[in-house]
Amino acid sequence: MLTKRIIPCLDIKEGKTVKGINFENLKFAGDPVELSKKYSSQGADELVFLDISATNEKRKTMVELVEKVAKNVFIPFTVGGGISSVDDIRAILSAGADKISINSSAVKNPELINTCVNYFGSQCIVVAIDAKKINNEYYVYINAGKKNTGLKLLDWAKEVQERGAGEILLTSMDFDGTQKGFDIRMNKLVSNALKIPIIASGGAGANSKHFKEIFEKTNVDAALAASIFHYDTLPIYKLKKDLEGFNIITRTIRQTPIL
Repeated sequence: MLTKRIIPCLDIKEGKTVKGINFENLKFAGDPVELSKKYSSQGADELVFLDISATNEKRKTMVELVEKVAKNVFIPFTVGGGISSVDDIRAILSAGADKISINSSAVKNPELINTCVNYFGSQCIVVAIDAKKINNEYYVYINAGKKNTGLKLLDWAKEVQERGAGEILLTSMDFDGTQKGFDIRMNKLVSNALKIPIIASGGAGANSKHFKEIFEKTNVDAALAASIFHYDTLPIYKLKKDLEGFNIITRTIRQTPIL
């Protein structure tokens, strides 16, 4: 049986962890370094760290914060936000990240995906896609969900795969922050059509059955959440125990460094 991954996400704005609903009304959710340490100790399989304001504010991801987070966790760690060049990626990986995530920059310059893969390998490159349903069709949004690109989700996802990306972080803007469960229809559409791993994001509530449903009804490889972990409404260790009871096995990660 293939193992699944549980991934906490830290959305960062001005050096603080924030969370909103449908990409709006952001509220403070905790210190990113302390939250990262907590998730690592609770058994998270990976972490995703996104500077959600970097693209709109035309500044780079805060490398110093990345270094602090990386020093306190011993699980795979993905970083995104404002990354648009090979130099940006090199700086983030050098700061301690295992992977980088590109979103707006990939849509604006698709060749960037190929370039990144050629330099660093597909295993390091995650393409994040934010999608919203309009008239029964899913469209890709960029700039922290503020701009509709006109690209159809499935078309872009297939192109991302063809260009060599190792993974897709797929966020449902319609479900984001609602805690009503993942967007099964959207994730099923993409995960059935692609061969590369898909991380489902947007909509997880404090109900282990939301995770059971996304893993049983779609072919996604991982499920990402934020609020329920930030506020301890569903601790990671409890979620994993519940999933084990549903016969869904998550990846086992060493929680201390190998000396």
